[in-house]
Amino acid sequence: MRKLLFIRICLFCLLITGSCAGQRPASATASANPDFLFSEYSIAQLQQGYTSGDYSIRDVVQAFLGRIAAVDDAGPTLNAVIQVNPDALQIADELDAELKAGKSRGPLHGVPVLLKDNIDTHDRMETTAGSRALKGSRPLQDSWVAQKLREAGAVILGKTNLSEWANFRSGMSSSGWSGVGGQTKNPYVLDRNPCGSSSGSGAAVSANLCIIAIGTETNGSIICPANANGIVGIKPTVGLISRAGIVPISHTQDTPGPMARTVADAAVCLGALVGEDADDLQTKRSAGNTFSDYTQFLKMDGLKGKRIGLFTQPLGRHRKVDSLFALAVTMLKNQGAEVIELESISESNLGAASFEVLLYEFKDGLNRYLTRLGPTAPVKSLEDLIAFNKTDSIECMFDQELLIKAQAKGDLDTPEYLEALEKMLTASQKEGLDRVMAESRLDAIAAPSGAPAWKTDWVNGDHFILGSSSPAARAGYPNISVPMGFVDGLPVGLSFFGRAWSEPVLLEIAFAYEQATRHRKPPLFLDKL
Repeated sequence: MRKLLFIRICLFCLLITGSCAGQRPASATASANPDFLFSEYSIAQLQQGYTSGDYSIRDVVQAFLGRIAAVDDAGPTLNAVIQVNPDALQIADELDAELKAGKSRGPLHGVPVLLKDNIDTHDRMETTAGSRALKGSRPLQDSWVAQKLREAGAVILGKTNLSEWANFRSGMSSSGWSGVGGQTKNPYVLDRNPCGSSSGSGAAVSANLCIIAIGTETNGSIICPANANGIVGIKPTVGLISRAGIVPISHTQDTPGPMARTVADAAVCLGALVGEDADDLQTKRSAGNTFSDYTQFLKMDGLKGKRIGLFTQPLGRHRKVDSLFALAVTMLKNQGAEVIELESISESNLGAASFEVLLYEFKDGLNRYLTRLGPTAPVKSLEDLIAFNKTDSIECMFDQELLIKAQAKGDLDTPEYLEALEKMLTASQKEGLDRVMAESRLDAIAAPSGAPAWKTDWVNGDHFILGSSSPAARAGYPNISVPMGFVDGLPVGLSFFGRAWSEPVLLEIAFAYEQATRHRKPPLFLDKL
């Protein structure tokens, strides 16, 4: 009750003064090609242009490659794209020929997509996870994600930068930094951090370097960059999309997911990626829980009659975020939702158990991944990686504390691992989200996705103030972040999460909120606030 009262006070302050979380004038802006033809284009708009003959797929791909060169390399120098696909224009020509022959593969036909550089592609691009230890690594086959995107007609423009090893290297790292790609910047304010580990994917979508990007999340790596870069991010239920061909951290928590500027575009992409895959046994659990078309759940009245829990634990840490959340709660109510306050979700502190799970599963998963790369793999094991880092000067920018801790762990039959896994899953699922949602008859839970982006700091590392990704991440349950507004020119997001396989109801809620508020604004590439 205390936190809910605090929200009401913040809301009153905002309504009276109009300044609790407003934007303020910023310093000089960097040129970002404001006349870019496809700025803020949606998938539907792009397809309409293909149908009417206003432009070809080659035209679009060429334009986005030019945009990447102008904005990512020469202009504000975002460092969001780690490499471009040398075959992108050839792929565009092939897809144009299909359209000319009357064949369309669906709504993603000719849509420019970027992949986080821990997602394998079997082409002339490398897959490095941002590490110089994997420079030159070319996987022997496409990941499930790359394969499904190609089948759907998407054009893979390139790979995005990321926090090295998906931010599982050092306890004092800078999100968005990798030995291969350097530091990714936030397109709203360039000295601010894009959050991670899907930093480049979030920044690229926000800066209109693509229509859609694919990120991956273990805990917060889609939700946090969606928050910091003012976009939509979907972290699906673990098992909805195969992780085959993705550099792993944890087979219990890892999942890829779409990042887009709108809920509709993210929903289109989600439908193209689902399915059972023999190379990822977790996907067997998705049988009967997937849809090839998630756009059927995009309803303007999607909030009507919904019961939404307000997760108040992240509140009280940033008054301006609290104020925006108060406005969001009012909007949820105005759109017909009933809101119920939740002080906590799990009675257990799961941080230590989750960390043990990640250490064990990272060692096991990475060794398996490197083995599958075959004889040309630059490093063959986690042990080789640690040895490489000790001799590479650039890699020494941040320590490799987490890699060393993981290497010291045993196999997945170790009692310590099994006990930690059971504790985490029981407390996060049965005794956590499943319990509180059943007791309060909830359709979803809402919380601030995070705080405004902090200044990038290579000395002290990241400065997280608040977040709400852990309950869904540890349970392996879905989470969607949508723009909630701005704090002094920096975007923040609103998260909706819930039970396993509840993507349809979360999309209903997220879409209705997005359409009622329309908080998304393109970045201005400010040098500083």
